[in-house]
Amino acid sequence: MNTNPFIQLKPGKDAPVKRFHPWVFSGAIAKQSPQLQDGDWVNVYSSREEFLGTGHFHNGSIAVKIISFQAIESKQAFWENRIQNAWDLRALLPLEKTNAFRLIHGEGDGCPGLIMDLYKDVLVFQAHTIGMHRDRDEIVEAVKKVLGKKIKAIYDKSRETLPTEYAQNCTNDFVFGEVAVPYKVQENGISFSINWITGQKTGFFIDQRENRALLAKYAKGKSVLNTFCYSGGFSLYALEAGAASVISLDASAKAIDLVNANIALNKMQDLQHEAIVGETLPYLKANEDEFDIIVLDPPAFAKSMNAKHKALQGYQKINELALRKIKKNGLLFTYSCSQVITRDLFYNMLVAAGIAVGREIQVIHQMTQSPDHPINLFHPESNYLKGFVLKVL
Repeated sequence: MNTNPFIQLKPGKDAPVKRFHPWVFSGAIAKQSPQLQDGDWVNVYSSREEFLGTGHFHNGSIAVKIISFQAIESKQAFWENRIQNAWDLRALLPLEKTNAFRLIHGEGDGCPGLIMDLYKDVLVFQAHTIGMHRDRDEIVEAVKKVLGKKIKAIYDKSRETLPTEYAQNCTNDFVFGEVAVPYKVQENGISFSINWITGQKTGFFIDQRENRALLAKYAKGKSVLNTFCYSGGFSLYALEAGAASVISLDASAKAIDLVNANIALNKMQDLQHEAIVGETLPYLKANEDEFDIIVLDPPAFAKSMNAKHKALQGYQKINELALRKIKKNGLLFTYSCSQVITRDLFYNMLVAAGIAVGREIQVIHQMTQSPDHPINLFHPESNYLKGFVLKVL
C-alpha cells in the first residue's frame, strides 16, 4: 500500500465494493490510517492489500463513499472527466422546451454526496458530504471548463445538507458570478419561477418532470387535487392540458405563494384553480368532494431505516383516504421519495390500503425519477423515487 491515507477491509468484506457498490460501512473496516479527518480522500484496500477504489472518508455508519474504482492521478482531470460524462448524458436526453435539469445526481453520476441542478444558465451546487464540499473549488473549476459560456453563475447551497458542526462554518452564496432571484425557467414549455436561495432543496423538484407530463395526458376535462403541491408543478401541467378544475394544497403558505406566482407567470389566473394552505390528511378527512385525479407526492416520510415502519403506516393512511375520494374510474398518482422505502414495500402498502378501501384497483403505470436523475446499476439505493398510477373502479 502507498503512503496515501488508507482503509483496509476485513476478510470477506470486500465483495460489495468488488461489485462496484460505492459505500463502505464502518463495520467492514479492519484498520485505517491514523488521524483521518472527515472529508479526507482515502484509498480502499482488501484484506489482501488489493486496491479497490478511492473515496471520501466520514466518521459514521457509511465510512467511505467511493468516487472512483480506478486510481486517480490528477484530481482536476478526474473532476473534469466526471462533469464531461454527466454533460454528455444530458445532451442525449430529449429535453425539449426544457432548460432546467439535474447535471450531477450523486451516486448515479459517480459523485456520491453531490447534487448539481442547472437552471437555464445558473448551476446550484449542493454537497451532502464534507468531502464533496472540501472539493468544491476544484469541481467548480471543472464545471467552468466543461460548460464554458453555458453558465453565468454557480450558487453553493450546501449549508442545510452538510453535517451540523461542519456546516456552522459554511454559508450559502455564489461561488462564481451572480444573478438575481427569482429566476424564470421552462419545463416542457411551462414557465416556473425558481428561487434557490429560499426554496426547498435547490429550488425545484426536477425529478418529477416525466411524471408531470404523464399527468397532463389524463387531465383534460378532469377535476384534479394536487396535494403537497409545493410550487404547483402537477397543477400547472393539469391546467395547461385543459383540466376542468384544479386544487393545489400545501401546508406551507410560502409554497402556496409560489403556486400563485407560477399561475400568474403562465397567465392562468382565469382558469378554474384554487390554492389552499392546509395539511393533506385533515383536508382529505374533512372534505366531502370527490375528484377524478388525486396526486399524492409527500416529502420523505422515512429518512432512516428506524423510521421505516412508522412511515409505511403514514403512507397507508394517506393513500386510503385518497382512494376513498377518487370518483369511479378515477386515477391516483401516488409517490414515495423515501430511499429506505423500496418499490416492493411501497407496492405492498398500496395493496393493504386497497384492501382496506374495498374497491377494485388497477395499476396502469409504474414511475420513477426523470432520466437526468440516473440510477447507478450497482447502487439500487439511487432508485429512490417510486410512483404508481392507480385506476380506481
